[in-house]
Amino acid sequence: MQSTKEPRVVTFGCRLNTYESEVMRDHAKNAGLDDAIIINTCAVTTEAERQARQSIRRLRRENPDAKIFVTGCAVQVNPDKFAKMTEIDRIFGNDAKMKAETFLMPEHERVVVNDIMSVEETASHLVSGFEGRARAFVQVQNGCDHRCTFCIIPYGRGNSRSVPMGEIVSQVRELVANGYGEVVLTGVDITSYGHDLPGQPTLGQMSRRLLAQVPELPRLRISSIDPVEVDEDLFRLIETEPRLMPHMHISLQAGDDMVLKRMKRRHLRQDVVDFCQKVRELRPDVTFGADIIAGFPTETDEMADNTLRLVDECGLIYLHVFPYSARPGTPAARMPQVPKDLRKERASALREAGDIQLNNFLQSRIGMIENVLVEKENTGHTEHFAPVLLDRVIEPGSIAKAKVTGLEDGKLIAELVG
Repeated sequence: MQSTKEPRVVTFGCRLNTYESEVMRDHAKNAGLDDAIIINTCAVTTEAERQARQSIRRLRRENPDAKIFVTGCAVQVNPDKFAKMTEIDRIFGNDAKMKAETFLMPEHERVVVNDIMSVEETASHLVSGFEGRARAFVQVQNGCDHRCTFCIIPYGRGNSRSVPMGEIVSQVRELVANGYGEVVLTGVDITSYGHDLPGQPTLGQMSRRLLAQVPELPRLRISSIDPVEVDEDLFRLIETEPRLMPHMHISLQAGDDMVLKRMKRRHLRQDVVDFCQKVRELRPDVTFGADIIAGFPTETDEMADNTLRLVDECGLIYLHVFPYSARPGTPAARMPQVPKDLRKERASALREAGDIQLNNFLQSRIGMIENVLVEKENTGHTEHFAPVLLDRVIEPGSIAKAKVTGLEDGKLIAELVG
């Protein structure tokens, strides 16, 4: 029989969930919940939800005396389904999970899930550190005003809300003071940042002010962005600010215009090509990653090929590929579906194309001097987010210069310089 001793958090899904899990860890500690397990679920696919339920059952078997709390997007979207699970002690939604008082509530309030669409503000929560990491995530925005036909997330997160710039600056200062060498700005739709704040600052304006007000921050990274919503301030930062990391992750989803229209995305194929070209002109060494859905409903072989070719055309090296998974309640779930085996086949082809691009990029770094954020013992990531294995152990959180000498199992091999 295991004992959790301190609050334990099991996180599924996105970087925003990672950030929120750290907030909940602090709330649970402060509430004296020493023998609690918090499962922070994801609803982006039916598979993610299934894995969460499976994990809940396993954790109950392994920890029969622990208090098990379950929250996150899957709970927000399907509270009744989780309420039927006898393994769970308490269930709370995405708004409640960020409030300290939730962890102090009487135990008879087993289910606390409100109408997420009624939430109008997103507060920043000071997180002093991230367990076992040299890289910290800072929430700058939550929710989404768009309604892509495949996506259930707006119903789990609510409408778009932005965190005021002053709160973001305060949190980043504290994280840097605690030894974090890199901060990642995260949210659900971060290029929509600021429309609900006084003066309507953009993501680029906020990032520029953040870097100006926290000069001691070594590295700033921006999570997934919408290519047609990038503002001119962000383009200027890409060109002129070395502390903004030269890696952009694109919320792409598809590379065919008809598929993009049926997804109700805001960009077309050429918009992505133009975006990558413009950023490369501003910062020639930049790299790109992308989220892609394989086998979206109605996708033909020709449409799939358009997406596959875009990987090479734009040189996309870090791909997050998801075979399409129908979410009940979304318009795409009612469209003609692509057979599952064909979705998997197309996903495999995309991953293979991405792996080729990534290998070519990693090979090109051999002989280069890289700035490596050391994360654990002798491992870390370069400014381009390439994984590195160093020749000796160094303090986590530090940024070390290292010369790349080789490539092994998808990691750069490097020797510390000086």
